[in-house]
Amino acid sequence: MTNLDIIVLLVVVALIFQRLWRALGTRPEEEPRKIRMSRESAEKLCNILRAEAERNLKKQEKAEQQEITPLETEPLTETEAALRQIPNFRKEVFISGAKKAFQVITEAFNKADSEALKMLVSNTIYKKLQEVIRQRQADEMTAETEFICFDKAEIIHAKIAGKNKAEISVEFVTEQINVLRDKDNKVVQGDENYIQTITDVWTFERPLDAKTLNWVLVSTKK
Repeated sequence: MTNLDIIVLLVVVALIFQRLWRALGTRPEEEPRKIRMSRESAEKLCNILRAEAERNLKKQEKAEQQEITPLETEPLTETEAALRQIPNFRKEVFISGAKKAFQVITEAFNKADSEALKMLVSNTIYKKLQEVIRQRQADEMTAETEFICFDKAEIIHAKIAGKNKAEISVEFVTEQINVLRDKDNKVVQGDENYIQTITDVWTFERPLDAKTLNWVLVSTKK
């Protein structure tokens, strides 16, 4: 029974009581065979109906309360707990920024743009990239990457490192064309007509009390 049904029932009870009250002792003498209900009987009947309606109302309210009572939540994973500790963290904003960082860092690496790399990656990553850049320059090689699209960009792990640093690992699945050319512009590695599907896991880091929302790349792996 719904709340509306119960309200209607209460109205009906009131109307019945009102009509019975008006009818008490008003039957004409020429109708002696019809049984007239006393005022006391009418009140009893009204009370019974009213009590039944109130019981139904309480049952309905109890059922509705049980329906909206939240279920016990499962314990948070390490990743969920870590993300909640990061001030002003918004997943969609972070993923958007991580995708942009992936493209910018990849392009800066291929173009040997050391200044851009220095602002976006940790010292450890920077040194490793610089070694590759110097070796390419010594061999007179140039790298080219044509970025096609992201098939996936998803947070796969997060943790609070030490007391003050948040680390988030993102799995990127991208479509790319990668080639390595020699000094004569001939392709010596890769295929300029072949689109590769590449999976990378990049880990970004930021102090929890940082004044900016900038994240730094601290780890990469295939």
